Amino acid sequence: MDLSFARLDRDVAVTAMPTELAVLLVGVAARQAASPTACAQTRLALVAPADSLLAPAHGAFHRAAALTLRSRQEE
Repeated sequence: MDLSFARLDRDVAVTAMPTELAVLLVGVAARQAASPTACAQTRLALVAPADSLLAPAHGAFHRAAALTLRSRQEE
């Protein structure tokens, strides 16, 4: 499978995009990049160190569940 870019034929004339369309596309791309969905996806893509995931400072994988179980055991 060839995934390289298509070569431009020498016979084809290159046309420019109209300025209004280019400005419109830039505006759309900017609004999409600033959307809440894009911001959330960016935070999900950030890599957290594995050590902090596998050995959290508080000692439990789910702190709220651990505190609930501990309070139930004390009753």
